[in-house]
Amino acid sequence: MTNWTSGVCQANGIDIHYLRTGGGKPPLIALHGLTGSGACWTLLARALEDSYDVIMPDARGHGASSAPLHGYLYRDLASDVIGLIEALGLVAPILLGHSMGGMTVAVVASEVGTAIRGVILADPTFLSPERQREVYESDVVAQHRRLLSLDKTEVLAQARLRHPHRSIELLERIIDARLQTQVKAFEVLTPPNPDFRDLVGSVSVPALLVVGDNGVVTLETARELQTLNQRLRYELIPKAGHGLPYDRPDEFAAAVRSFLETTIV
Repeated sequence: MTNWTSGVCQANGIDIHYLRTGGGKPPLIALHGLTGSGACWTLLARALEDSYDVIMPDARGHGASSAPLHGYLYRDLASDVIGLIEALGLVAPILLGHSMGGMTVAVVASEVGTAIRGVILADPTFLSPERQREVYESDVVAQHRRLLSLDKTEVLAQARLRHPHRSIELLERIIDARLQTQVKAFEVLTPPNPDFRDLVGSVSVPALLVVGDNGVVTLETARELQTLNQRLRYELIPKAGHGLPYDRPDEFAAAVRSFLETTIV
């Protein structure tokens, strides 16, 4: 990470902070999920930096990026990514996203067509309308408010109990990101989400969907989406849930690299 850079660019009317591995290699933009940050992609970036310029932005309301009063729906997040691509002068980047970031990638891909080289969706928030409503009406915001009142040491101790297999370094990055997440960022949970079937059907570049056997996107849904778009292929990581990039980082990085080396030309 010693050669990585940190920067801020103006995009879509806000400041977007990002980490970047650099090196003049093909650009790959990695988008985190709700309550995450660009730094949460550190493990993957280390695995890919030999071949790719990995750019890890903080979404609005997260990390060190701006937190405007409004504008946290998926179309807003997608506009930020498109603005980032333009501001940094990136040519035909690859887009990768987890959870909220995966849905954002799908929206961007549906809007920019072949201006990107490929997309990787890591258990994106492809939720049914009923599940969207359940999440929106749950106590996730109240839970986040309570967490923000705690000391980092206490939050980290709780996280170590829940995820003993994750490294301390990764847990600290996740907790730091969580404590920097503004409550207003949860506006992204407001239904309805863009129709994920329409989005996937409109993707015009090679696409990889990575799912776990206990995540948001079921194997049945993955198979259905493959029938909607022949450019899409999916890969199942066993014994993984929604946090698959964190819980199975080696397997996830291997799936991503295999797709990039065999499919993206």
